[in-house]
Amino acid sequence: MADRLRPLWNFDDLDATDDTLRGQLEHEDSDAGRAEVLTQLARVQGLRGDFEACERLLQKAESLAGSSSLAKVRIDLERGRKLRSSGDADGSVPLFEAAFTRACEAREYFLACDAAHMIAIADPEKMLEWTERGLELSESEPDAAYWAGPLLNNLGWHHYEAGDFASALDAFERALQARERDPDKPVEIEIARYAVAKTLRARSAEPTKLRLCSSGASRPASRITTSTRSSRRRMPRSVGPRTHASKRLSPQSYAIAVPEGVP
Repeated sequence: MADRLRPLWNFDDLDATDDTLRGQLEHEDSDAGRAEVLTQLARVQGLRGDFEACERLLQKAESLAGSSSLAKVRIDLERGRKLRSSGDADGSVPLFEAAFTRACEAREYFLACDAAHMIAIADPEKMLEWTERGLELSESEPDAAYWAGPLLNNLGWHHYEAGDFASALDAFERALQARERDPDKPVEIEIARYAVAKTLRARSAEPTKLRLCSSGASRPASRITTSTRSSRRRMPRSVGPRTHASKRLSPQSYAIAVPEGVP
């Protein structure tokens, strides 16, 4: 089944999410259910940067989880997120891998894909492998279909930051196709269009950069580099790659996708 607690989240309002989850905690009728909700309250604390409070809630969840595979998946996921956010990305990966394995065994494919996407961003060397594994699940399991967009979005930025704009464009166009299958999420669709438009601009600027470098025009090249660094800091993220043909869309198709003033 899909994640029953996901609809309780508003990532733009952690206080409201905290209140909603605490209300849900009161309505749970089993220790395992309460353990699940506690892991989400722990995630709120992790997003706030209070990692000690996050760990206390996870330990409380562990004391209630019993034999529940689902609760244990959530505990590993949220402890992994806590470690990554607090600077221990290497320590987070084994927890995400354990969560993936246990979630697949329990047929909790939404959470399995969540774990795959976390491994991909926690360890850049595993980005391609775990994006592929996540995409395989998102294509084969309806409960995991949501994750195609985030996985491809993250893969696109991985290629973009490496300067591989052709691969980035392929990933971003596939991410847009995935996002457009869910028209009830206009913000995510807009972010996907932004990524495609930004990459198209980057590709079109490549010949200019090469000419500037070869001519020794240091000042224009410096301005381009500074602009690139600045725009990279501001690029949006949502929260990679199974190759298949994707339709190339023209720059004009995305002319209205990027708000005025956004790089």
